[in-house]
Amino acid sequence: MTIKEITKGYQDEVSFQKKMLQNLQYWLQFFLTIGAIGFVLGYYFYQKTTWLFIIGTIMTGIGVIGALIIAYGRHRGKQNVKLIIADYQKKIATLKNK
Repeated sequence: MTIKEITKGYQDEVSFQKKMLQNLQYWLQFFLTIGAIGFVLGYYFYQKTTWLFIIGTIMTGIGVIGALIIAYGRHRGKQNVKLIIADYQKKIATLKNK
């Protein structure tokens, strides 16, 4: 393989990983919204309407747990992109020395 082919492959991979990180950002916003709506329901309907309070509490729990999982996935994805870039730089340095 030539350096040009390797560079193209790594550029494709990094752009794909960044697109997936953006998708995770959308999901993070979704779960934070669900959690916020649940919090408002729970806060507003506390001791007024029991079933809406329960729904709000459940939505808050789902939103928080979902946001934590997605945030962890984004963190690991960013680390993965950094590893891919470091591996690319190492391979290019090795090929240029030969």
